Amino acid sequence: MIPFFEQPVLRLGPVSIYAFGVLLASAMLIGLHLAQRRARRQGLDPDITSDMFVWALPFGLAGAHLYAVFAYFPSRLAEDPWLLLRFWEELSSFGGMAGGLLGILVYFRWRRPELSPSRRWAQLDVVAFVLPVSWAVGRFGCFFAHDHPGGVTTFFLGRSLNDPAARGFIAQIYAAAGRAAELPIPSELVEMAFHDLGWYEFLYLLFIVVPIFLWLDRKPRPRRFWVAAFLLLYTPVRFAFDFLRVSDARYAGLTPGQYAALAGFVAGLGLLASMRRVCSLRSG
Repeated sequence: MIPFFEQPVLRLGPVSIYAFGVLLASAMLIGLHLAQRRARRQGLDPDITSDMFVWALPFGLAGAHLYAVFAYFPSRLAEDPWLLLRFWEELSSFGGMAGGLLGILVYFRWRRPELSPSRRWAQLDVVAFVLPVSWAVGRFGCFFAHDHPGGVTTFFLGRSLNDPAARGFIAQIYAAAGRAAELPIPSELVEMAFHDLGWYEFLYLLFIVVPIFLWLDRKPRPRRFWVAAFLLLYTPVRFAFDFLRVSDARYAGLTPGQYAALAGFVAGLGLLASMRRVCSLRSG
């Protein structure tokens, strides 16, 4: 089992720098660097790629916060309306993904209207191709911050509950969900772990999705391929992982993340079908 530890923090006077923030910033910079490099290799303008990231960032942050607040914490918003303006609190990965995509589309519409649909898809494919790596780095930040705890388990990749701090942490998670009575007795809990879904996603993305992408990249792919590939590889696993969550809001038995995953999977299937139609028209 993976040892539990408190999130590392570097304190510089009144400023606190958390491991999560460092890794999140690193994920963005790594994604930008890899996307620019791939754009050059694909014969695309890397400056457009950079501009896409600039536009995606504020829209992504807004989308991540707003989706989290309205979908996961509506009761908190009712008690504290100012939460809506604290964009550094409560973030949703799917909300960030949707917001970032909206920002890119706004950039295409307002700043690059001359780009053909084919060129736009080529740029989106560049972003999608590097997304598993940057997403994995971001999820490693979640691993340090313990952002996505799941239920208790004996799974060997879970976060060990041997440490008193770990047991206190998971007890708070269960209590917040009104499920404290479901926890095993202390003598059993000390031998167990809890599912760390950020850690699981990091492992899945880095050791499964990234190698698959590299293998698929051995030959040219049609436009939209990498966007569809990411959606079809990521969303089913995310949907499954969310069943392990303890305290997330649920609507008709599913979390907001699961509804977003379903929408993403359908979008991926739609892109796959559109690619097949284009290929059949060209071959005909």
